[in-house]
Amino acid sequence: MQSAPTPGSMVLLTRLSRVVYRRATEDVIGMSLKEYMALNHLREQKLMTQQALGDLLHLDPNNCVLLLNVLEAGKLAVRRRDSADRRRHIVELTPEGQRAIERADRALESIEDDVLGALTLDERALLHRLLSRALEGSSADAARPRDRLAG
Repeated sequence: MQSAPTPGSMVLLTRLSRVVYRRATEDVIGMSLKEYMALNHLREQKLMTQQALGDLLHLDPNNCVLLLNVLEAGKLAVRRRDSADRRRHIVELTPEGQRAIERADRALESIEDDVLGALTLDERALLHRLLSRALEGSSADAARPRDRLAG
């Protein structure tokens, strides 16, 4: 009798991300995960074009505009025309956006503790390093969007 094949890493990552997605609700983290990811990119990059943000989030331009409308309505981010190229919009995290993402970080830490509770602190640190390295390797093309601005 043959044993059932064990799921591959991508299957396990997908399952784990679904667990996190179900737990990281707007009620828990104070925003949607999509909003959190956008604010997180803005925190890391400081200044970013609207197109580069959409590329990083894998959003088509219309959905990126809708997301930015929500972030602006909540005073979490601002868009302004690029003075060097009036066709582009620059997106920035606001001070309120910074505070909101810090609150969401704390809520996500609690979720991470629950989801990764079976791992030791050393195993969590190793997992983080491995996932970061994998993401860097798979993001080689994303690291060169057409019009990303330096922070």
